[in-house]
Amino acid sequence: MTAEATPATAPELLQSVSDGVLTLTLNRPEVLNAITPALLDEVTDALREAASGRTVRAVIITGAGRGFCSGQDLRAATANGLDVGAVLRDHYTPAIRAIRSMDQPVIAAVNGVAAGAGFSLALACDLRIAAESATFVQAFVRIGLVPDLASTYFLPRLIGPARAAELMMLGDTVNSARALELGVVNWVVPDSGLAAAASELAGRIARGPRSIGLTKRALEASHENDLEAQLAVEERLQTEATTTSDFVEGVGAFLEKRRATFTGS
Repeated sequence: MTAEATPATAPELLQSVSDGVLTLTLNRPEVLNAITPALLDEVTDALREAASGRTVRAVIITGAGRGFCSGQDLRAATANGLDVGAVLRDHYTPAIRAIRSMDQPVIAAVNGVAAGAGFSLALACDLRIAAESATFVQAFVRIGLVPDLASTYFLPRLIGPARAAELMMLGDTVNSARALELGVVNWVVPDSGLAAAASELAGRIARGPRSIGLTKRALEASHENDLEAQLAVEERLQTEATTTSDFVEGVGAFLEKRRATFTGS
């Protein structure tokens, strides 16, 4: 007989793969999925494994229960001693780099609160879809900290430096409607429809061509490039795209007036 999972024995990260979509569910609902170094390590490992193969073509990150992620687990950090620099370097930074370096698009499905590092985790994803009840707060200022997990990189690029400064310096809570208005999230859906909407979005990406991953690379490079450098990136990636099976299929489907069937290769 299998023992029933309890909060003490249940895995902190749930993983499932279906139709090319990897779903990672932060599974510490009793603390609104607060982050620990061990949990972030599991996320990083799962993303790296997905990036290394062809099975996974899109990723969803979400939270169990009524929250997406309430940020760093301060009780756990305080109990174990806190070397902030080491935690960021060894656990936080690898997770962000894994999201940004993998070709597969990563979708944050935000259910409930996304606070502090939880907000940052959502920002690091390529797309964000939020439940109507979702809230977002750069909570770092409330406890005398600087935003981390790359919030100071991603948020100004999404909503502009002035709005980013407002959210980070004041620490005000933003509801889903305001988050959509600001451009923090791409879509807001009813709470009951979040999982289905995220799955539909991820499935659409997973059924897309290999060029989606190359487009992610191009967008990533564009953050730091000038015009000439970005033109060179596009030239290189477009050349790579024309060597894929999906390009051959896409052109063939266009000429034959049928829907293309892409394989991600």
